[in-house]
Amino acid sequence: MKMKKITRGLVIASVALSGVACTSNYLDINSNPYGVTDDEMQRDGYAVRAALVGMSNGVISPDVNTTQFTDCLLGGTQGGYLADAKADWATTISNYNPTDNWTNVFMKSDKVIPVIYSNYRMLHQVTDDPVILAVGDIIKVAAMHRVTDAYGPIPYSKIGQNGEINVPYDSQEDVYKKMFEELNAAIDALTPNRTNNFSSSADVVYGGNVEKWIKFANSLKLRLALRVVYADQPLAKEMAESAVKHEVGVMTSNDDNAMFASWGTDGNPIRVAVRYNMANSADHTCGTSGDSHVAADIICYMNGYNDPRREAYFTRSEWSGYDYVGLRRGITIPAASVSHMYCGPVIEVNDPVYWMNAAEVAFLKAEAVAVFGFDMGTDAKSAYEEGIRLSFDQYGVSGYASYIADASSRPALYTDPAGSNTYTGTISEITVAWDDNATAEQKQERILTQKWIANWLLGNEAWADFRRTGYPRLIPVANNKSTDPTLTKTGARRIEYPDDEATSNAENYQSAVSTLLGGADNMATRLWFDCKQNNPSYN
Repeated sequence: MKMKKITRGLVIASVALSGVACTSNYLDINSNPYGVTDDEMQRDGYAVRAALVGMSNGVISPDVNTTQFTDCLLGGTQGGYLADAKADWATTISNYNPTDNWTNVFMKSDKVIPVIYSNYRMLHQVTDDPVILAVGDIIKVAAMHRVTDAYGPIPYSKIGQNGEINVPYDSQEDVYKKMFEELNAAIDALTPNRTNNFSSSADVVYGGNVEKWIKFANSLKLRLALRVVYADQPLAKEMAESAVKHEVGVMTSNDDNAMFASWGTDGNPIRVAVRYNMANSADHTCGTSGDSHVAADIICYMNGYNDPRREAYFTRSEWSGYDYVGLRRGITIPAASVSHMYCGPVIEVNDPVYWMNAAEVAFLKAEAVAVFGFDMGTDAKSAYEEGIRLSFDQYGVSGYASYIADASSRPALYTDPAGSNTYTGTISEITVAWDDNATAEQKQERILTQKWIANWLLGNEAWADFRRTGYPRLIPVANNKSTDPTLTKTGARRIEYPDDEATSNAENYQSAVSTLLGGADNMATRLWFDCKQNNPSYN
């Protein structure tokens, strides 16, 4: 590996791993944020390790407060996995009346965009190794597609170009096309170097294994291809087929899963976040969860299917007569003495957070074939059942054969043990067993439902799928506190831009809303990829 000179390794590692300090200057990254010179950099490889690990911190942050907002209170709830459980929360994303500090995190937290771009810039300063730089590009896309999926148009291509704080937004279409370019370039750079592994200490995801990074890049390209399929099907087909047909290809084994587990003493940040404010007392130790509990939606599906993964996903409830019962999303949150009794997620201290897993890739291929007729090198049934098998294996659960043969079980109805938030409607009629004679729409619902179950706790991905396809069908909120009654049925389509963008970046913000967003800066405005004509969320 050819290295440029490296400066003050200890100082840079500390800054890179913790993020930058000032959120107001998160776009101002062309000036050296560390105040050191190239001549001071002598420790070979140290800055590369710091920069790559620092970038990885920006995908799903090890900072608990950041992850609580991005992956519990936003993605977790809107994806149907988690429900808010703190009684004094009256302005929440789930109730569609969030305050700015709940929705500005992806764009304004100093643990997301500043961590990605300051470390990305440092990476380009300290090495010209094409393998390392390609991995940096893949990580950047892995992080930033979550940001555009939350807001829509965002600053992307111009971030840091001129050292400016206030830069124009890109349309979401342009963001996605740029991300495809970056992934293709990274794959092209890595493929001839597929056996040239790099230092395992610099890579907390794959331990320096280049071939696994190629598989992840192709798999991420496949994910993004299906994301845009209703907005630009020819582009989606080109990207999806090129990803699967590439000589290295996509993830096919759980050994390929992209996951991050470089934690401090507190461990997995989602675990810490959901356990905040657990209802413990002198005579009772809560065995479920705290600020967030498992949502009723996913437990109703898995109860109805008698899904063997429940024990791996959920703690037992503390309600008598209910092994697994979730808390309904978008309600008036009950007191802790009630809310703590619903199931919590099973997350151990050192468990990883997943960026992407092989099961998701199999479901992406199944959908691409069954709904859109893309050439994925397999048939839809085989890919669908492989996705379920990979998920069972990922969680060490048996019973796969009988599960995929179940053609009669349907999601269970939701009865609230507390009595106040029971949902009397049927959530879905979809079953597990594959049916070649089903309509394309039924096949899509079946695939997306099982993909959702397999992607447990990847809430932002589940939310994006729900908006794109309308699946899985979710229980409507009980207490819509917004001024828009349609959100009760449709769910949130995006989150609002940070408040200070209207003043600190006024011209670019106004341009983005008026010319790029295609609607008002509110939670009901659809994003570019959210354009399926027969989306059941609207019909």
